[in-house]
Amino acid sequence: MSKQKIVIDIDSNGEVKIETVGFSGPACLKESAFLKQLLGHETSYSLTPTFYQKDGVEIKKHINLCG
Repeated sequence: MSKQKIVIDIDSNGEVKIETVGFSGPACLKESAFLKQLLGHETSYSLTPTFYQKDGVEIKKHINLCG
């Protein structure tokens, strides 16, 4: 299992970027929620491919093209 950590980057303009490493599935959102509460409102977010993994297995979403 990889080491889990939360990386916080603050640029020269004061913009904060939070990145979770080593989490899979929605655990990253749960584990970093306290930072969002401490730092204020969120302006944007993006989910990495590891968000769509469960126990190290990637879950792919399929779109039905024909009904």
